[in-house]
Amino acid sequence: MHLDLLILAPIGSILALSFAGYLVMKILKTSEGTSEMIAIAEAVREGSYAYLKRQYSGVAIFFGAMFLVLIGLALAGKLPIFVPFAFLTGGFFSGLAGFIGMSIATRSSARTTNAAKSSLNAGLNIAFSSGAVMGLVVVGLGLLDLSIWYYFLDWWYSSHATPLGMDKLGAITSTMLCFGMGASCQALFARVGGGIFTKAADVGADLVGKVEAGIPEDDPRNPAVIADNVGDNVGDVAGMGADLYESYVGSIVATAALGVAAFGRLGLGLQSVTIPMVMAAVGVMASIIGTFFVKTKEKACQGTLLTALRRGVFSSSIIVAIVSFFVVKYILGMQYIGVYWAVLSGLVAGVLIGLSTEYFTSSKYKPTQAVAASSLTGPATVIISGMSVGMLSTAVPVLVVSAAIMASYYFAGGAANAALGLYGVAISAVGMLSTLGITLATDAYGPVADNAGGNAEMTHQPKEVRQRTDALDSLGNTTAATGKGFAIGSAALTALALIAAYRDQILIMGGNVNPSMMNPKTLIGLLIGGMLPFVFCSLTMSAVGRAAGAIVVEVRRQFKEIAGIMEGRTKPDYARCVNIVTRSAQKEM
Repeated sequence: MHLDLLILAPIGSILALSFAGYLVMKILKTSEGTSEMIAIAEAVREGSYAYLKRQYSGVAIFFGAMFLVLIGLALAGKLPIFVPFAFLTGGFFSGLAGFIGMSIATRSSARTTNAAKSSLNAGLNIAFSSGAVMGLVVVGLGLLDLSIWYYFLDWWYSSHATPLGMDKLGAITSTMLCFGMGASCQALFARVGGGIFTKAADVGADLVGKVEAGIPEDDPRNPAVIADNVGDNVGDVAGMGADLYESYVGSIVATAALGVAAFGRLGLGLQSVTIPMVMAAVGVMASIIGTFFVKTKEKACQGTLLTALRRGVFSSSIIVAIVSFFVVKYILGMQYIGVYWAVLSGLVAGVLIGLSTEYFTSSKYKPTQAVAASSLTGPATVIISGMSVGMLSTAVPVLVVSAAIMASYYFAGGAANAALGLYGVAISAVGMLSTLGITLATDAYGPVADNAGGNAEMTHQPKEVRQRTDALDSLGNTTAATGKGFAIGSAALTALALIAAYRDQILIMGGNVNPSMMNPKTLIGLLIGGMLPFVFCSLTMSAVGRAAGAIVVEVRRQFKEIAGIMEGRTKPDYARCVNIVTRSAQKEM
């Protein structure tokens, strides 16, 4: 009976991909505008494709090497034979989601600019629809891959012996965990490489163009302006998509693995695996419904635009909150209704993290206004004020995630059974990410709006068009920050669930794990773990600095050697800047 509900997962996948396809057709039916607008959009698109082609070529080598290592371990009897293939598909679908999302984003920016000529709502509709494609493709491909692997492994182990003495569900979930590992590796490359490109191009373009040459942002005379726009797409669309794809599938497979450990001995192993898959499908449907609530009126301020996006996210969250109660009640029964409250704690935590990030990053609220006011006394006070606000902003998400972990652990029955508590923590991550289809849409919307503003500036659109794209761009800066907060919060819950799931797998295989704080190895691990973010940040900041330096040198060279750039008589060599930062980003990564 409960196995029948698992069919909702592939149905949800098909629904997400179908609706994404519908949005793509709707976007592509609109006009890109003038030939000049189209030319700029094509330059950004070509640069984005060139970057992804180079990045994916390097990533393919890594995945090929890892596949050989994993296949060797599998042939030696150390891993289930399907693990290497699950690892590959995890990385492939993550990369595919990023590629599709970026392709649509680069095709939507000029259309957003052109739509903004008629109204603010028309521009918002195109930009948000583009973001929704990214969100729905991520959840659609994630559910598709999970469904394929689940049904294939269920069929295979029904007639073949399971590896390493596992039961059927244990063999299925342990293989699917490695699917999440492939997605994680792809996310690392996409996030780091895309991030280096984004910030190097941004810093290089602004430092020479705005500071030294005194020209406005997105001015077509700046040789690095196209590279700057490319960076928005490869970092904040493809990179963020891969990041949240990893958290999304990781939370589902970790919950399934922990469910087998917690509920298997109670005869409810299949039910515990069914719940996260069904919850994800419910989230897809809720996200699609939520997209219809995102609309605004002409001459809207940022607060009104934020409300429009919130309306979509909140409506999706409410639908999931209501439907998930009946899902848990039907599958597990009222005896384990605490699992529903664990789902709800994750869902509420996601909403609170979003609201907190909006508060600290929106120009509507005091923190950002205070940073702006500090500019009256010079750049030093702006930096100090900005750092202060940034550091303070971490408090709320950390406290919210901590509260969600504690609440979900005890709601699910952790006081009596630690395994049930860990399942509760994992299912809370699924609850937080269940509305990823629309949450990621609000984030991926940002780069499209930013590129639309750049297109309007470079093609010298009328003042009212630029005002509308500026309003959309300002909102996009806030939603981009919200997406990062959501990504980190969900990753924290997912990481805890994955650690617990891997621990269970080691115990199943006969290994020994002692995570006690009295174990010196555990303390050493904690200290090294606390150190790694600082080392990693140092390396990435150095990489950005070197890549930005290369852009600065090139932009200065073009200003000096190519006559007529500053007068607007000669076009800069945009492609050279894109190529330089592409090579630098890949080399530094």
